Amino acid sequence: MAAEAFVIGVDYGTDSVRSIIVDASNGKEVASSVYHYPRWRDGLFCDPSKNQFRQHPLDYVEGLEQTIKECLKQAGQTVKNSIKAISVDTTGSTPVAVDKTGKPLALTPGFENNPNAMFVLWKDHTSVTEAAQINTHAEKFDTNYLQFVGGIYSSEWFWAKLLHILREDQQVRNACYSWVEHCDWIPFLLTGGNDVHQMKRGVCSAGHKALWAAEFDGLPPDDFFASLDPLLKGFTSRLFKDTYTSDQAAGTLSKEWAERLGLSADVIIGVGAFDCHMGAVGGQIEPYHLSKVMGTSTCDMMVVPTQDMEGKLVRGICGQVDGSIIPGMIGLEAGQSAFGDTYAWYKNVLAWPIQTLLSQSSVIDKATAEKLKDDLLEKLIPELTKQAAAIPLHEDNELAIDWLNGRRTPDANQLLKGALTALGLGSGAPHIFKAWVEATCFGAKAIVDRFNNEGVPVKGLIGLGGVAKKSPYIMQVMADVMNMPIRIHKSEQTCALGAAMFAATAAKLYPNVEAAMNAMGQGFDAEYKPNAQAAGIYAKRYKKYLALGVSLEGKHKLSGSYSLTESI
Repeated sequence: MAAEAFVIGVDYGTDSVRSIIVDASNGKEVASSVYHYPRWRDGLFCDPSKNQFRQHPLDYVEGLEQTIKECLKQAGQTVKNSIKAISVDTTGSTPVAVDKTGKPLALTPGFENNPNAMFVLWKDHTSVTEAAQINTHAEKFDTNYLQFVGGIYSSEWFWAKLLHILREDQQVRNACYSWVEHCDWIPFLLTGGNDVHQMKRGVCSAGHKALWAAEFDGLPPDDFFASLDPLLKGFTSRLFKDTYTSDQAAGTLSKEWAERLGLSADVIIGVGAFDCHMGAVGGQIEPYHLSKVMGTSTCDMMVVPTQDMEGKLVRGICGQVDGSIIPGMIGLEAGQSAFGDTYAWYKNVLAWPIQTLLSQSSVIDKATAEKLKDDLLEKLIPELTKQAAAIPLHEDNELAIDWLNGRRTPDANQLLKGALTALGLGSGAPHIFKAWVEATCFGAKAIVDRFNNEGVPVKGLIGLGGVAKKSPYIMQVMADVMNMPIRIHKSEQTCALGAAMFAATAAKLYPNVEAAMNAMGQGFDAEYKPNAQAAGIYAKRYKKYLALGVSLEGKHKLSGSYSLTESI
C-alpha cells in the first residue's frame, strides 16, 4: 500500500448521514461528521398513520456535501491530498422514481413537494397490498422467482413500492422512467452520471430486494411483471441486467463534485450497498456468525462459503445472494422491522404528558419548561433500563410481541401488529419496558431458530450498532434469551467503517475486502455471556411468545408461509 492513503466511508442512516475519514493502513478514524436530515426531522412528507415515510433527496445531497467537507476540514490538507476513494452505504430498500438521466423526480420542476417523487424509505409500508399480490402472483409460475428472497416478498422492498407509486400517482407515473435504490444513486451522483442505463447497480440491493439472480439471467422476465399489472409492462428494460459487487469501482469523482468537495477527480467511487451489509464487514463478520446491526430496526447478516449453500434455500428471510456482503460468499439477510423503534415508541408514549402538559404550564416560564422537558426525556430510557434490570425474572412476567412495525423475518408480514399481555395492577412502566426488551430479543431468537432449522447453523453472535454499544442490559437479555455469548464490536461506526473498507478495496489498496477487513478492523471490546438460570426461564417464556404470536397472526398469515412454532 502507498504511504498516506486515506478513504472516506459514508453511511446513510434513517435519521442522519455520517461520513468518516479512515487511515487505510489501519482503519483508524481521523475525522467524522454527522448531518441530521432537516426535512425528515421536521416530519415533512411523512404520515405515520398510513405508514408513509418518505425522504427528500436534498436531505441526502446536502448531508453528503456538508459531512465530507467537515471531515476534510478536521483532517487537514495532508490527509485531504491523500484521499483515494469514497464508498457509500444506505438504508434499504429505499428506492425513488427517476427520469431517464437518473435524476430523482423530486429534484425536477413540479415534483419538489410530492412525496411520491421522493425516496420511499425502507420502513414505509404503504405497499402491503402490492406485496401480497406479488406473493400470490408468483405461485402461478413454474419458476419460483421468490426462491432467493426467502419465498415471501415484502412491502419494504423494491417492486412492491414501485407498483404502489405507479398506481397511486398518475403524474409521477407519467414522468417516471426508471426506479433506483438510494445506495445505487449516490455513487451515480458522485461520478456525474446522466444516463440511468449506465448506472452500476449493486448486487446487494438487486439480489435481496429486486429479485435479480444469476440463475434467472438477471431480473424475472417482463411477463412476470406485466401479467401482475400492465403498469409494469416493459419496466425491466428500463432497469438493469448486470450487477456489481461493492469491491468494484463505480467510476471516479466527477469534475463538479471534485470542485464542490475540494478533492481530486481521480478519487475512486465504489459501488454502493445497504448499510448493514457493509456494517457486517466493518464489524469483522465471520462465516456462520450472525452479525446483528441493532438500531431503529435490526439487520442480521451471515456469510457462508458458496459450496456450503448448494441446494439450500432458507425460507422466510430477506434473501441469499452471492457476493452481497463478501464477494465469493453467499450473503444471507434477516432482521426485525422494529428494534430501537420499539423502545423509542414506548418512550414517546410515556413522554406524552411531559411534552404536552409542560408546554401548557402557567407555573413555569417557557424556557424553563423546555429545559425541564429535555432533561426528563434524556433520563427516561436510562432510568427505565435501571429499574427493569432490577425486576426479578419470572416465567409469568408481562409478555409482549415486537411486531409494532410488522414482521420482517422470519416470514415477512407487515400487516401484523404488536401486543402486550399478562398485565396486572402491579404492572408499572419498568415492567412493561422489560417486556418490550424481552420481546425484541425473542424476535431475534426466532431468526436464529429459522437459520438453524434450515440447515445453516448460527455458530456465533456479533453485536453492532447503537443499541449494542449503549445498552448492556439489552445485550445481556439477548445473550440469556439466545443462550449464546454475543461479542460487541469496538467500533461505534461499523457501517461507515465497512464502507471505508470497501472504498480501500475498490481503490485496489487491498486485493480483496477480507484483507481490508483484517487490516482495518478494530476488534471487539465486550462480550456478554448467558446466565444459565435466566436462560432456562427465558426458554419457557420464549415458548409463550411463540404461542402468542401464532394467535395474533391468525388469518393474516401469508400464503406459503408457516408458523413460528415450526421453528421449535
